[in-house]
Amino acid sequence: MASANVRIGQQALTVLDVAFRVPCIFIIDAIFNSYYAPGSGWAGTAGKILIRVMGIMVSSVVLVLSQKALFKFYTLFFAVLLGVVAVLINYYAISHIDFYSAYYKAALGFRLLPRNGPTLWLGMAVVQLLFGMGYVVLLNIQSVFAALVVLDVMIPLWGLIIELPVDIRQLIAVASGLALALNTAVCLALKLKWFYYSCRYVYLLVRHMYRIYGLQLLVEDTWKRIRFPDVLRVFWLTRMTAQAIILVYVVKVVRHESGEHSYLTWDVFWDLFSNLIISGCDSTLTVLGMSAVISSIAHYLGLSILAFIGSTEEEDKRLGFVAPVLFFILALQTGLSGLDPEERLVRLSRNMCLLLTAILHFIHGMTDPVLMSLSASHVSSFRRHFPVLLVSLCLFVLPVVLSYTLWHRYALNTWLFAVTAFCVELCLKVVVSLTVYGLFMVDGYYNVLWEKLDDYVYCVRSTGNVIEFVFGVIMFGNGAYTMMFEAGSKIRACMMCLHAYFNIYLQAKNGWKTFINRRTAVKKINSLPEVKGGQLRDIEDVCAICYQEFATSARITPCQHYFHALCLRKWLYIQDTCPMCHQKVYIEEEARDRVPFNNNGYVAPGGDLGQFAEPGGAEAAAAAGGPEPENELMEDNDSIEYDEDEWGTENGETPIEEDYINDDTDSNGD
Repeated sequence: MASANVRIGQQALTVLDVAFRVPCIFIIDAIFNSYYAPGSGWAGTAGKILIRVMGIMVSSVVLVLSQKALFKFYTLFFAVLLGVVAVLINYYAISHIDFYSAYYKAALGFRLLPRNGPTLWLGMAVVQLLFGMGYVVLLNIQSVFAALVVLDVMIPLWGLIIELPVDIRQLIAVASGLALALNTAVCLALKLKWFYYSCRYVYLLVRHMYRIYGLQLLVEDTWKRIRFPDVLRVFWLTRMTAQAIILVYVVKVVRHESGEHSYLTWDVFWDLFSNLIISGCDSTLTVLGMSAVISSIAHYLGLSILAFIGSTEEEDKRLGFVAPVLFFILALQTGLSGLDPEERLVRLSRNMCLLLTAILHFIHGMTDPVLMSLSASHVSSFRRHFPVLLVSLCLFVLPVVLSYTLWHRYALNTWLFAVTAFCVELCLKVVVSLTVYGLFMVDGYYNVLWEKLDDYVYCVRSTGNVIEFVFGVIMFGNGAYTMMFEAGSKIRACMMCLHAYFNIYLQAKNGWKTFINRRTAVKKINSLPEVKGGQLRDIEDVCAICYQEFATSARITPCQHYFHALCLRKWLYIQDTCPMCHQKVYIEEEARDRVPFNNNGYVAPGGDLGQFAEPGGAEAAAAAGGPEPENELMEDNDSIEYDEDEWGTENGETPIEEDYINDDTDSNGD
């Protein structure tokens, strides 16, 4: 029970921490979005600029305060606010309210009481008493001074009770307000020491973290400490809710005055929704807030898909980070917040289409490893395969539906071309994954070593990678055309450079490296002697890589270890050493001509390859004093782990955001 109460208390503090930081975002957003006319002369302009700068600086400082300092700041702020409200109520009640006429008649004009003033006095006295006590508690004023403060707040009401002249009552109210302001100033002055030491502590802490961890970790720590995504999310949702309430109220009033129905039709609802979306990305902070909302949606979508397909990979939980980053970069790249309202809605819809294709690509990256794992491990349960296959089918159908819908609504332009290309690329990825999945399932069904399986998998994946590379080059050309003839920007140019490096240059380099590695591995395997027939039966051993018996043939390394040709070739994709003893597996032709190797692969003049089949050859060479094997890679190879080159996938694959950041294209026409 105690732990539950503690947890609830911590959650309440977290909610307050986020809620207290949201007004700072509202103030900064209002300052940046406000337009002011230059004042008369340089003094007026400088004063307005100074006020704006001070407002931004103070709001930024309050935004990054620690939780304790933030609560202390709001305690003082609410105390000052209560004092100001109490003074204003006193002055307004004395100067503008006639207690003997305003409340003399009832709502229908009938006189119920001869004099209704005491009721209003009593209500005001209760309100002012509450304000005075709240002011005293928040400022932590001592008992004697607390009574004087409450008395000072209540004094103007006594002037109403004894019916003093208006001028005297106003003078009493002003004197009461000045006394309360003086007390507030003294209390705040006494807090300056705390404020100084708090600021100094924060400064020293920030400087220490910057020197030890650097700027990046400092920003990340501050980002997490102030819960900035939650703050942005609450800011955007609060802003949208307030605007929605105002718009609905205005529409109802207008329709009621015009004699139309008061309920909202579909057209009216769509207009309201469009206006809300347009106003929801009219500044950089609102775009950040929308990105935070998209982050939350994408995060829970990713978790749902992971739970549905049964994946436990931590790397696959990054969808909540990738989606908002993509959206924000697309917004910056297209200047979303600076566009006219109608253009902004069109550009936002196009960015969302690109974001949707990016999310689908990322989901495919989540499902592909699970699909390969199920097929390679020969899991026979249909219930385990069905969710992954269903998601893969959806990843194939959704791009087709999206492309079909867009082609029937819009004319061909650079943006539509980019979206279509990404959809086609995703469909090809799904086809490649399902093809490889089918090959592995066939291999597991027959339960016989399929030596050509690796070659088939490599051919399928290589074909898919080549097609993706071609699409990357086409998208680079499409982005270059957009930048030169439609909407060029510095951000777009930077994203195109990143795309050219990561998705074109590195992909081509790694693909070529994979091809060379496979060709070299085949060459190395063909250079090793092969054992068949009776000699194979005399081995009476299993392959040290797959732990399966030798059915048809085996390859012998220079260190006289036996392996399946397919298993050894997969191993040679990774490194050029024996899995058992780490000696070199392949000897260059020049070295072989100079020094023929013996049973352990190095010495023995006059040795030939035939002696590899002789039992005890390696032990005899060791007894003859052969050199020690080279220890280039002395890792534990009891279990074999294949890298991405084994299956022909592209190495150095970057997150899919580079595919979409620079390929966002503009077009004047739909």
